[in-house]
Amino acid sequence: MKKMSIPTSKTSLVLFLCQIISALDVPLDLSQPPTITQQSPKDYIVDPRENIVIQCEAKGKPPPSFSWTRNGTHFDIDKDAQVTMKPNSGTLVINIMNGGKAEAYEGVYQCTARNERGAAISNNIVIRPSRSPLWTKEKLEPNHVREGDSLVLHCRPPVGLPPPIIFWMDNAFQRLPQSERVSQGLNGDLYFSNVQPEDTREDYICYARFNHTQTIQQKQPISVKVFSMDSLNDTIAANLSDTDIYGAKPVTERQPVLLTPTGSTSTKVELRGNVLLLECIAAGLPTPVIRWIKEGGELPANRTFFENFKKTLKIIDVSEADSGNYKCIARNTLGSVHHVISVTVKAAPYWITAPRNLVLSPGEDGMLICRANGNPKPSISWLTNGVPIAIAPEDPSRKVDGDTIIFSHVQERSSAVYQCNASNEYGYLLANAFVNVLAEPPRILTPANKLYQVISDSPALLDCAYFGSPKPEIEWFKGVKGSILRGNEYIFHDNGTLEIPVAQKNSAGTYTCVARNELGKIQNEVQLEIKDPTMIIKQPEYKVIQRYGQVSFECIIKHDSTLLPTVTWLKDNDELPDDERFLVGKDNLTIMNVTDKDDGTYTCIVNTTLDSVSASAVLTVVARPNPPFDLELTGQLERSIDLSWIPGDENNSPITNFVIEYEDALHEPGVWHYQTEVPGTQTTVQLKLSPYVNYSFRVIAVNKIGRSQPSEPSEQYLTKSASPDENPANVQGIGSEPDNLVITWEPLKGFQSNGPGLQYKVSWRQKDVDDEWTSVIVANVSKYIVSGTPTFVPYEVKVQALNDLGYAPEPSEVIGHSGEDLPMVAPGNVQVHVINSTLAKVHWDPVPLKTVRGHLQGYKVYYWKVQSLSRRSRRHIEKKILTFRGNKTFGMLPGLEPYSSYKLNVRVVNGKGEGPASPDKVFKTPEGVPSSPSFLKITNPTLDSLTLEWGSPTHPNGVLTSYTLKFQPINNTHELGPLVEIRIPANESSLILKNLNYSTRYKFYFNAQTSVGSGSQITEEAVTIMDEAMASRQVDIATQGWFIGLMCAVALLILILLIVCFIRRNKGGKYPVKEKEDAHADPEIQPMKEDDGTFGEYSDAEDHKPLKKGSRTPSDRTVKKEDSDDSLVDYGEGVNGQFNEDGSFIGQYSGKKEKEPAEGNESSEAPSPVNAMNSFV
Repeated sequence: MKKMSIPTSKTSLVLFLCQIISALDVPLDLSQPPTITQQSPKDYIVDPRENIVIQCEAKGKPPPSFSWTRNGTHFDIDKDAQVTMKPNSGTLVINIMNGGKAEAYEGVYQCTARNERGAAISNNIVIRPSRSPLWTKEKLEPNHVREGDSLVLHCRPPVGLPPPIIFWMDNAFQRLPQSERVSQGLNGDLYFSNVQPEDTREDYICYARFNHTQTIQQKQPISVKVFSMDSLNDTIAANLSDTDIYGAKPVTERQPVLLTPTGSTSTKVELRGNVLLLECIAAGLPTPVIRWIKEGGELPANRTFFENFKKTLKIIDVSEADSGNYKCIARNTLGSVHHVISVTVKAAPYWITAPRNLVLSPGEDGMLICRANGNPKPSISWLTNGVPIAIAPEDPSRKVDGDTIIFSHVQERSSAVYQCNASNEYGYLLANAFVNVLAEPPRILTPANKLYQVISDSPALLDCAYFGSPKPEIEWFKGVKGSILRGNEYIFHDNGTLEIPVAQKNSAGTYTCVARNELGKIQNEVQLEIKDPTMIIKQPEYKVIQRYGQVSFECIIKHDSTLLPTVTWLKDNDELPDDERFLVGKDNLTIMNVTDKDDGTYTCIVNTTLDSVSASAVLTVVARPNPPFDLELTGQLERSIDLSWIPGDENNSPITNFVIEYEDALHEPGVWHYQTEVPGTQTTVQLKLSPYVNYSFRVIAVNKIGRSQPSEPSEQYLTKSASPDENPANVQGIGSEPDNLVITWEPLKGFQSNGPGLQYKVSWRQKDVDDEWTSVIVANVSKYIVSGTPTFVPYEVKVQALNDLGYAPEPSEVIGHSGEDLPMVAPGNVQVHVINSTLAKVHWDPVPLKTVRGHLQGYKVYYWKVQSLSRRSRRHIEKKILTFRGNKTFGMLPGLEPYSSYKLNVRVVNGKGEGPASPDKVFKTPEGVPSSPSFLKITNPTLDSLTLEWGSPTHPNGVLTSYTLKFQPINNTHELGPLVEIRIPANESSLILKNLNYSTRYKFYFNAQTSVGSGSQITEEAVTIMDEAMASRQVDIATQGWFIGLMCAVALLILILLIVCFIRRNKGGKYPVKEKEDAHADPEIQPMKEDDGTFGEYSDAEDHKPLKKGSRTPSDRTVKKEDSDDSLVDYGEGVNGQFNEDGSFIGQYSGKKEKEPAEGNESSEAPSPVNAMNSFV
């Protein structure tokens, strides 16, 4: 099955349809008159150095024979050894390369193709060899021209065939630059609207290039010498005496004058379809500007172009409507001149209806139509088999009616080839059309079972090329037993093609074409498949990227599964650059290290054999702007100047502003300062200037990406000197010694000096004293010291700038003071009010301001602890200082120690230092609560007693009145028993507690008291020892056999319980321990009853942690692994317990270690089988 893809675009559809129509021809196996298929152009210019090939190809049945005429007479090629005809062809080959001369074969040639059914003829082919003659020798005089005058350098190339291409170059084969002032005309001459001194040269050379012969001819160089007015005056002056009057006129401006065309009007004739070229070149100074208009109409849009700096008007594909008057206007500042060109568009003949081949069956009627137009209107003439129809043999079936031949009841002898000739003075048209009389049954030329594939919703064209005589009728069917196709959803073309304008999925299937005439019937089947359209479901998107970044465009497609798509990326409708930075992936395009040249439009094109889709996106590459250039200074004044510049490329990010900086080459060379900035739309600015500065300026462009590099500096501009505009800033008068006044100021910067010889006039006088100003002029320094002043008195001070040109404006005055001295007196009436044991308030009377002898900064209170009243021993005295700013007369003294004796004094402070101290003031702080005892140690444990020893508080903060001891027992589950409290006299340091329970842990709380209250407490724990007889009985029981057996049974029971628990845990079930855990988060803290009373929950007062993880066994007899070994061994006693020699535990407790229970000091109960049993009972 032959497969055919139908194109989907409208243009492709039209071309495809035209191909089908043109293919409707007589099959070559049937008799038919000749048809010319290929011939040389009418005007055939040949290369005289190569063989001449004149083409003439034709088809027909039987194959035609060929003959030629030359200049209207038979050309016998057999008599010319240089001429041969190709086999089975009418093409002539004239051998020039083996001795023949092309000029001998110039002429008009015509080919005739003939067989038994008629003769077809070719166009008249005019053969002319190309010519490239040399330039004629001529003597060229140098051109001496005055500056500003116009000039025309004539080329006058030799007449060639075809005409040569003209251009001007110099001796170095470099094209001469052209502009609005200097340009080449259509005739090849070089026109100067006005000459300038730079036009002087001796190598103006006109070249003529002959394309057919690939040769270039050169004219002799032309010399041009331009005399400027200055040089002309010098020449005249050298040849005249001093008494002669001489002088040439300066270059004067002139209004425009046309150099070409001349006069005010001209005419131009152009043929339809050609390119119309109109030219106006004018002289004048300044150089004129050319403008074109069409009188009474508009220049045609889309076909009008301006060339040669608007001196040439170009209109392509002209028609009769382009006829009219075209005016060129040359204008400069002095006036204008114009020229009107009257354009007439003529037309060589062109076809309206060309005659077409006619196939008729015997007895049928038909006609040949030949209609053409032109200006002037062409005449129509008919030939038959190459002979004018008027002298051709008669045929009763034909009748000539002007541009139409009518055929009636044709017979086989009516077969012939007819020629139609339409001609006027500008050319001719010749067309061959045959009449072929045949009787043939239908035949279908389209291959059988041809497969067509189209995209859904696109047109489908199913071919049914046919032939028959008489012309067959064509019918289409769909399916094997389908009915004939009719209706608006189908279009039936004369050439047999079936068009489905919008093919849908249900359009697919088998289609049958049936052709029938009176001689027979034939049919053919074709197949139609409908494919899903290719779509871009993720199109590339517009991207903005900074230079040197990375960017990706996506192009994700969806297509018919039976079609193989190809994806191609284009940049600006051209191939991607051959650059490894461009990475084409399956569905994306990535550009690495983006540069400015990557800016543009990127298109993703997806092609299949049936359709094509595309999507585009623009990539904008942004960067910091390029630096401005061409800085120009204008409007120079003493205090201002105008700066202009040309912005650099903004690199796709608009310039927001320009920053102007300046350099002072006179005072700070190489240092650039900010001057001002202007908006990005502004390219000029007026800058304020200071005198006596050698300015250079530069400009920096700024956009959203950043700042450009600075421009090149402008030219320098030195402003004139002037007296200073301003005086020094930050003038101060501050004495450094009691008898001086130091006057300081900030010196003027270099550009502020406004001129050479910068100095300062320093003036001062005592304030509120009727004194005259004292002044001194100093060099360019920043301070001056006045000696011999009274101590700390106010002065009026001023500093004035001056230079060699004068003084700055009168300066403003500032108030300063001469030097300070230490204060003379101490604050009096110092009083202390004790607020509490750690805070006191101090009061004092201010000192007289005159005795301060400086700026009062505040008061300092010195205070120190003399001794603690609870301990008479003295210690190292550490003085503390508090400063109170300003004229304050009281202050608070925090952080005092209770029950202590303090001293203090007060001093006044100024800028020089501190004054004398006030007499020491003694005060005492009251008692406070004591700190915790320094230690608590528990020794000598017995069955029912413990010995406690302690140290007094490190800071009693008063007189100790007593100690308080509290203690309570702790059972095996770490629960606390009843609390017992004992008051102990302050002079005691130890205590023996008796009547305690044996083998019991106790917790102790111990603190000290003063008359104010109790201090912080210290805690410890200790254990009484176990009875020795009981221990021995336990050992005896442990050695009994029955007891050993019982323990083995218990061990076995525990093992079984552990296995059951393990199995149930792995199965995810709840076993008793789990149920207990669910019921109580922590069995250790559940309350329980004992014989000695109710125990509450015990937790450490500081960290709330239990002493150990051991606990009583839960009531449901389940055992947790971590609880199964509960015994006094957990508290560090039993066989591993250790004591010091004095009976105390190793690792004594202290208040600081309460959070970390000491190992081996937690239980006195010995491990034994009985105790182990108790764990489960």
